[in-house]
Amino acid sequence: MSRTKNSVKNLLTAIIGQGIGFIVSFIARIFFIRTLGREYLGLNGLFTNILTILSLAELGVGEAITYSLYKPLAENDSKKCTMLMQVYKKVYNVIGLAILLIGIAVTPFLPFIIKDMPNIPNISFIYILFVINTSVSYFFSYKRNLIIADQKRYIATFIRYLAHIIFTFLEIVYLVLFRDYIGYLLIMIASTLADNVMVSIKAEKMYPYLKSKEKIPLDKESKESIIKNTKAMMMHKVGGVVVSSTDNILLSKFVSLDAVGLYSNYFFVTNALNSVAVHIFNSVTASVGNMVVLENKEKQYSIFRDIFFLDFWLFCFLSVSLLCLFNPFIELWVGKEYLFGFDIVCIIVINFYLTGMRRAVLTFREASGLFYKDRWKSVAEAVLNLGSSIVLAIYLGTFGVFLGTFISAVMTCIWIEPLVLYKYGFEKKLRNYFFIYFKYLFITLICAVVTYYLCSFINFGRFVSFILKGILCVLIPNTVVFLLFRKSNEFNYFKRMIKNILKKIRKKQVVKNAEA
Repeated sequence: MSRTKNSVKNLLTAIIGQGIGFIVSFIARIFFIRTLGREYLGLNGLFTNILTILSLAELGVGEAITYSLYKPLAENDSKKCTMLMQVYKKVYNVIGLAILLIGIAVTPFLPFIIKDMPNIPNISFIYILFVINTSVSYFFSYKRNLIIADQKRYIATFIRYLAHIIFTFLEIVYLVLFRDYIGYLLIMIASTLADNVMVSIKAEKMYPYLKSKEKIPLDKESKESIIKNTKAMMMHKVGGVVVSSTDNILLSKFVSLDAVGLYSNYFFVTNALNSVAVHIFNSVTASVGNMVVLENKEKQYSIFRDIFFLDFWLFCFLSVSLLCLFNPFIELWVGKEYLFGFDIVCIIVINFYLTGMRRAVLTFREASGLFYKDRWKSVAEAVLNLGSSIVLAIYLGTFGVFLGTFISAVMTCIWIEPLVLYKYGFEKKLRNYFFIYFKYLFITLICAVVTYYLCSFINFGRFVSFILKGILCVLIPNTVVFLLFRKSNEFNYFKRMIKNILKKIRKKQVVKNAEA
């Protein structure tokens, strides 16, 4: 019950925080575009991607140590936690310094990365501010992962969105008053610092042993496990960053900075939705890690089926909605001149769906510590993605960049990740996974075709049409999924969970009323 309780807290905090954060960021982007323009928007997206690549210096050590914390936290072994956190602190200080130095060293190569250098003053200094913002986050963030590994992600999430909302409001006010990009970036750095300092203070209150000055050497077994998993996660990190963070760089190099500006709005939406999904699945990762330590494989597989169903329902609904509403939303938000063609929208949505449908598998792989088993998959994925995207970008432009991402996903992670989980995690045949996967895919395709077809008949003005199309996007896929799965074990699992939560809320309310 404690696992379920923590997962629900993590989930609700993530959804509420991400919802409010999205609205605030959405408003902030309107002011950003209107005060600074498309070129600054493109530059912002490009530098964000470059710094994401530089974060490869982290090498996956965070995930490896977080996984190592599951067992000592489950066993209340504070001494082992102290040992791991001391190692974590040293490593992250080195990483923060490495990102700062490597990032500054990249500065002279900016003209090579940007195809048509825009007429923006102080581009090098702007880039260095991005480097500083990324590097400072590592000097405190190691304490955040202890809270997360202890199934209390909701605490770190609350602090993150509190800082985000406050400082985004300050950014908006500053842009309106001064129209100055450098000051905007300085506020962004202050936000990063405030978030990490507040989390650090909270972690020390929750876990007093973090203040211990006693040097406790890490045992040989833990050290070998961390090194082994870090090596594997380093390879996963490379693959993940190449796939997710090179699109803007390739667009800047082979298409134009203007294309980066256009894509940044689409990326803003998909990234916000992905963040919701990531928070949902991250909210249960630590609980799954605890379950892997304490429960048998049949119990683990049963819970995986439930979470995979949630994964499908969520991304079926989101993908259908994006297909039908993406361009109408962008047009309402920032204007018709910021639209991509429908072919590019389709490939973006397909990639969004394929990535989303991996969430359940990746959650269990991470919680089970199976990083090492599919380490070469990420290298193959990175090579295929970068190679195919470059070649296709030359011939197909923007569409080619995203088609390369699709090709690499289909040829690697779509089948290798579940193979590893089913073989080493559940000890079951892979065909069991693909039978469910293709059933879910077929239902998603039917929902997408029917919803898009019906939406094509709606033409009552931009705003009214958007609302009516939105209603169809909510009704059709969710009704189809409900009718098809309302009697399934997976659906009833979440139905029981919601009933239990509501029952506890009512019981607490009765107690409060009685005390009053």
